[in-house]
Amino acid sequence: MISETSAGDAAKLEWVKSSYSDSSNSNECLEVATAPDAVHVRDSKNVRGPRLAVTPTAWAGFAAYAAAH
Repeated sequence: MISETSAGDAAKLEWVKSSYSDSSNSNECLEVATAPDAVHVRDSKNVRGPRLAVTPTAWAGFAAYAAAH
């Protein structure tokens, strides 16, 4: 896992808002962007703020775990 403190080259990524984000509650917004070597996660209310980058394998494991719970 890589914790990034600035948006860096985030403008080059295609960010997608989570389908689980509640549009009626603006405090629950998550966006993800995929790259060949990482999946990036950020808070859509703070696009220039910190983001998290994980390997595609780690993301797949997390997504499978989250879907099962």
